[in-house]
Amino acid sequence: MRLPACSPVCLALRHGPGVASPWHASCQASRSMATARLRRKPSRMALSPNVAKATLKPKKISRDLAGPFAGMNRTHAEIREEDRAKNSDKKESPLYKALKMQTALAPVTYRHRNAVKEKIADITSFDYFDLLPVVRDSIFSQALPGLVDVTPSPIQRLAIPALLETDVKKKKPSKKADEDEHNYDQFLLAAETGSGKTLAYLVPVIDAVKRLEMAEKEEEAKLEQEKAEEKEKKMQNKAFDIEPPELSAPHETAGRPRAIILLPTSELVNQVGKMVKAFSHTVKYRSGLIHSGYTARKIRNIVFNPNGIDILVATPHLLASIAKNDPNILSRVTHLVVDEADSLLDRSFSPATTELIDKSAPSLKQLILCSATIPRSLDSLLRKRYPDIRRLTTPNLHAIPRRVQLGVVDIEKDPYRGNRSLACADVIWSIGKAGDSSEPSAGPYSSILGPKVKKIIVFVNEREDAEEVAKFLNSKGIDAACLARDSDDRRQEEILSEFTITPPPPSPEDIMLAQKKRRLEDSIPFELPERKQEQQGPTRRLPNTKVLVTTDLGSRGIDTLAVKTVILYHVPHTTIDFIHRLGRVGRMGKRGRGVVLVGKKDRKDIVKEVREGMFRGQALI
Repeated sequence: MRLPACSPVCLALRHGPGVASPWHASCQASRSMATARLRRKPSRMALSPNVAKATLKPKKISRDLAGPFAGMNRTHAEIREEDRAKNSDKKESPLYKALKMQTALAPVTYRHRNAVKEKIADITSFDYFDLLPVVRDSIFSQALPGLVDVTPSPIQRLAIPALLETDVKKKKPSKKADEDEHNYDQFLLAAETGSGKTLAYLVPVIDAVKRLEMAEKEEEAKLEQEKAEEKEKKMQNKAFDIEPPELSAPHETAGRPRAIILLPTSELVNQVGKMVKAFSHTVKYRSGLIHSGYTARKIRNIVFNPNGIDILVATPHLLASIAKNDPNILSRVTHLVVDEADSLLDRSFSPATTELIDKSAPSLKQLILCSATIPRSLDSLLRKRYPDIRRLTTPNLHAIPRRVQLGVVDIEKDPYRGNRSLACADVIWSIGKAGDSSEPSAGPYSSILGPKVKKIIVFVNEREDAEEVAKFLNSKGIDAACLARDSDDRRQEEILSEFTITPPPPSPEDIMLAQKKRRLEDSIPFELPERKQEQQGPTRRLPNTKVLVTTDLGSRGIDTLAVKTVILYHVPHTTIDFIHRLGRVGRMGKRGRGVVLVGKKDRKDIVKEVREGMFRGQALI
């Protein structure tokens, strides 16, 4: 019997008993999902903490699990986005590398600079200082002759009163071992180049030496009077006794100076020694200078002079070798000056310098460190070794004066095309041919005496390049000389004298000789044919211009007052070299000019930042 199609039959019975239909399975699945939704109620208002992040941070691998073969099978470098952003900022910033170069200098806050400026504003004359009259008069007659309106520089206003103080308020000594404690006053004189630092420490030292000499003479006079009275009493008691004559013995100060000035090079020893000698003409004391250019006999005669010695100017290594054989040479030292302290306390000079300081410590009263720059290495050394040192820094420390103009020459452009020596020669020719409007004329006799000779210094980074550059400039008709450590000492003195000594105003005799020479030149020439052929030459010379090619040997401490132009053949390595090399011009308030030769591989960002700092008159750190 067939059932009709519309008869109501359960669908589950069609598949037979024990067999589940698809519809039944779907109903059970939907029922289970509904119950699951009822069990967990999601909070749709809360967001995941990782939504705002671009990528998740990679898991850090601990150092314990990372062995020598860790990371060999990685397919990509695990670099954080933060590190990638930092590195991109460093590359995009144009001044990042230039700022990194300045980390060699110790910072000085502008708050301290402004406080020092207010402190020294009222000092306008050397009469303000409590100096002996003979020392004060010698400043005008010997140290600064020919100048009418003389006012002390900022470092002199700051240093001279501090060094003249007899009862300095000392700070509480730091908690250190007994052997590290210092019983003498410590000073650091830091000022820009060409600001008169030598006179700032030399005047107080000479004043102190003269005062100690006067006190000793008074004591000696009292002792001699007592001895004379005792001798008269003995002669009255023993009228017929004969005493042997007294033999002339060497002076008690022979080989025992009272003040020592240490300098790194023989050139600086000669320069400072001449100033010390000039003061002795009026102040009346005994001085001497020694360096490696002198013979052993000459050094012995200077140091162990029978008449005695009061102030000695020397290099550390030479004086340390003398002190090993004769330790008594440091037994009377009361004032020790370490000039160019950033050089004398570096790795090469530090052992000899510290040895001299330690040996002279028992009798030492003042230790004076002097420098134009304070590197971070010197700053950390002073904080460790001399934590109580009194720092006397000027407001313009680590700054190049605004009166010095800095120009830049790109050697990659035409017509140089990367030839640095050709660019240097072209700059010198343009400076030699151009007129100097900043220098006044020689007066009514300028046409008779002729034009003034221009002095130019060229600085190179390597010693080997100095001689090559000087030869190239001479081949281009420029009067150039090389100053390096390998050259002869006598030749060095001759070269430096041309660039350090300012010629005095013309005397009547000089004017007469110039007039006579001018008449001979204007007369009808008469020359033999042979001599005329010898004088003919293809070379073209640059007149009235002298050039000195040197390394950093000529950049520290040398008083190049006659130089108005400095050419940086290479870009200096550090800001310290920039300060010292450009500091050869613009000294004592005069104007100067600097030229930097920049190539493809040079640091243009450094030159840009130094130039902007000079224009603003700010310190380079």
